[in-house]
Amino acid sequence: MSVTVKDNVLSVVADELDALRERIIANHEAAGQVASGRTRDSIRVERTEDGGKLWGRQAFGVLETGRKPGKVPKGFYHIIRQWVDDKGIRVPNPDSFAYLVARKIATEGTEMYRSGQKKDIYSTDTQKAIREIERKVLGIFDTEVEHINLNFKNEDSRI
Repeated sequence: MSVTVKDNVLSVVADELDALRERIIANHEAAGQVASGRTRDSIRVERTEDGGKLWGRQAFGVLETGRKPGKVPKGFYHIIRQWVDDKGIRVPNPDSFAYLVARKIATEGTEMYRSGQKKDIYSTDTQKAIREIERKVLGIFDTEVEHINLNFKNEDSRI
Protein backbone atom coordinates (compact mmCIF):
# COMPACT_ATOMS: atom_id res chain seq x y z
CA MET A 1 0.00 0.00 0.00
CA SER A 2 1.55 3.27 -1.07
CA VAL A 3 1.56 6.40 1.01
CA THR A 4 -0.34 9.20 -0.69
CA VAL A 5 0.29 12.93 -0.55
CA LYS A 6 -2.86 13.23 1.55
CA ASP A 7 -1.53 10.64 4.02
CA ASN A 8 1.73 12.61 4.32
CA VAL A 9 -0.12 15.88 4.87
CA LEU A 10 -2.45 14.35 7.46
CA SER A 11 0.54 12.85 9.24
CA VAL A 12 2.25 16.27 9.39
CA VAL A 13 -0.90 17.92 10.75
CA ALA A 14 -1.42 15.21 13.38
CA ASP A 15 2.23 15.25 14.49
CA GLU A 16 2.31 19.04 14.77
CA LEU A 17 -0.99 19.13 16.70
CA ASP A 18 0.31 16.46 19.09
CA ALA A 19 3.49 18.50 19.66
CA LEU A 20 1.43 21.68 20.10
CA ARG A 21 -0.75 19.93 22.69
CA GLU A 22 2.37 18.96 24.66
CA ARG A 23 3.77 22.52 24.54
CA ILE A 24 0.46 24.01 25.66
CA ILE A 25 0.28 21.60 28.59
CA ALA A 26 3.87 22.43 29.56
CA ASN A 27 3.08 26.18 29.42
CA HIS A 28 -0.10 25.68 31.46
CA GLU A 29 1.80 23.72 34.11
CA ALA A 30 4.73 26.18 34.17
CA ALA A 31 2.25 29.03 34.75
CA GLY A 32 1.05 27.26 37.92
CA GLN A 33 -2.51 27.09 36.64
CA VAL A 34 -3.16 23.39 37.25
CA ALA A 35 -5.41 22.64 40.20
CA SER A 36 -7.45 19.49 39.53
CA GLY A 37 -5.92 18.82 36.12
CA ARG A 38 -9.33 18.71 34.39
CA THR A 39 -8.47 21.54 31.98
CA ARG A 40 -5.03 20.10 31.24
CA ASP A 41 -6.48 16.63 30.73
CA SER A 42 -9.21 17.96 28.43
CA ILE A 43 -6.70 19.17 25.84
CA ARG A 44 -6.75 16.58 23.10
CA VAL A 45 -6.09 16.17 19.40
CA GLU A 46 -8.79 14.79 17.16
CA ARG A 47 -7.64 13.49 13.81
CA THR A 48 -10.18 14.02 11.08
CA GLU A 49 -10.52 12.94 7.46
CA ASP A 50 -9.35 16.38 6.36
CA GLY A 51 -6.79 17.28 9.04
CA GLY A 52 -7.19 17.62 12.75
CA LYS A 53 -8.53 19.66 15.64
CA LEU A 54 -7.12 20.64 19.00
CA TRP A 55 -9.83 20.61 21.66
CA GLY A 56 -10.05 21.74 25.25
CA ARG A 57 -12.80 22.33 27.77
CA GLN A 58 -14.49 25.72 27.92
CA ALA A 59 -12.21 26.97 30.71
CA PHE A 60 -9.28 26.61 28.30
CA GLY A 61 -10.25 29.90 26.67
CA VAL A 62 -9.38 32.01 29.73
CA LEU A 63 -5.96 30.55 30.51
CA GLU A 64 -4.18 33.51 28.91
CA THR A 65 -6.28 36.48 30.05
CA GLY A 66 -8.33 35.36 33.00
CA ARG A 67 -12.11 35.37 33.31
CA LYS A 68 -14.02 38.58 32.79
CA PRO A 69 -16.95 39.49 35.07
CA GLY A 70 -20.44 38.47 34.14
CA LYS A 71 -22.71 35.50 34.13
CA VAL A 72 -21.13 32.44 35.70
CA PRO A 73 -22.00 28.78 35.19
CA LYS A 74 -24.69 27.23 37.34
CA GLY A 75 -23.11 25.91 40.52
CA PHE A 76 -20.07 28.19 40.15
CA TYR A 77 -19.68 28.29 43.93
CA HIS A 78 -19.24 24.49 43.90
CA ILE A 79 -16.64 24.78 41.15
CA ILE A 80 -14.70 27.30 43.27
CA ARG A 81 -15.13 25.12 46.37
CA GLN A 82 -13.59 22.19 44.47
CA TRP A 83 -10.79 24.50 43.26
CA VAL A 84 -10.06 25.42 46.91
CA ASP A 85 -9.72 21.73 47.73
CA ASP A 86 -7.69 20.96 44.61
CA LYS A 87 -5.26 23.82 45.28
CA GLY A 88 -4.95 22.79 48.94
CA ILE A 89 -5.97 26.25 50.14
CA ARG A 90 -6.37 26.30 53.91
CA VAL A 91 -8.93 28.77 55.23
CA PRO A 92 -11.06 28.70 58.38
CA ASN A 93 -14.34 28.37 56.49
CA PRO A 94 -13.81 26.97 52.97
CA ASP A 95 -17.50 27.25 52.05
CA SER A 96 -17.68 30.95 52.88
CA PHE A 97 -14.35 31.57 51.17
CA ALA A 98 -15.55 29.78 48.01
CA TYR A 99 -18.79 31.77 48.02
CA LEU A 100 -16.93 35.08 48.33
CA VAL A 101 -14.41 34.18 45.63
CA ALA A 102 -17.19 33.07 43.28
CA ARG A 103 -19.10 36.30 43.90
CA LYS A 104 -15.97 38.43 43.35
CA ILE A 105 -15.18 36.67 40.07
CA ALA A 106 -18.79 37.10 38.93
CA THR A 107 -18.77 40.83 39.69
CA GLU A 108 -15.14 41.80 38.95
CA GLY A 109 -13.50 38.94 37.06
CA THR A 110 -10.44 36.98 38.10
CA GLU A 111 -7.31 38.64 39.45
CA MET A 112 -5.50 37.98 36.17
CA TYR A 113 -8.28 39.69 34.22
CA ARG A 114 -8.47 42.66 36.61
CA SER A 115 -4.70 43.23 36.53
CA GLY A 116 -4.56 43.06 32.75
CA GLN A 117 -1.93 40.32 32.89
CA LYS A 118 -1.52 37.94 30.00
CA LYS A 119 0.16 34.56 30.12
CA ASP A 120 1.23 33.10 26.82
CA ILE A 121 -0.15 29.60 27.20
CA TYR A 122 -1.16 28.83 23.62
CA SER A 123 -1.09 31.88 21.31
CA THR A 124 2.59 31.94 20.32
CA ASP A 125 2.93 28.17 20.11
CA THR A 126 -0.24 27.93 18.01
CA GLN A 127 1.15 30.43 15.50
CA LYS A 128 4.46 28.54 15.41
CA ALA A 129 2.61 25.27 14.79
CA ILE A 130 0.63 26.82 11.93
CA ARG A 131 3.82 28.11 10.31
CA GLU A 132 5.51 24.71 10.74
CA ILE A 133 2.53 22.88 9.22
CA GLU A 134 2.54 25.31 6.29
CA ARG A 135 6.29 24.83 5.77
CA LYS A 136 6.14 21.04 5.90
CA VAL A 137 3.03 20.72 3.72
CA LEU A 138 4.55 23.05 1.16
CA GLY A 139 7.63 20.82 1.17
CA ILE A 140 5.45 17.77 0.49
CA PHE A 141 3.78 19.50 -2.45
CA ASP A 142 7.11 20.78 -3.79
CA THR A 143 8.44 17.22 -3.76
CA GLU A 144 5.30 15.91 -5.45
CA VAL A 145 5.44 18.56 -8.20
CA GLU A 146 9.14 17.81 -8.73
CA HIS A 147 8.30 14.10 -9.03
CA ILE A 148 5.52 14.83 -11.56
CA ASN A 149 7.85 17.05 -13.59
CA LEU A 150 10.55 14.37 -13.65
CA ASN A 151 8.07 11.73 -14.80
CA PHE A 152 6.71 14.08 -17.45
CA LYS A 153 10.21 14.84 -18.78
CA ASN A 154 11.05 11.13 -18.87
CA GLU A 155 7.87 10.37 -20.86
CA ASP A 156 8.64 13.30 -23.21
CA SER A 157 12.10 11.95 -23.98
CA ARG A 158 10.66 8.57 -25.03
CA ILE A 159 8.41 10.10 -27.66
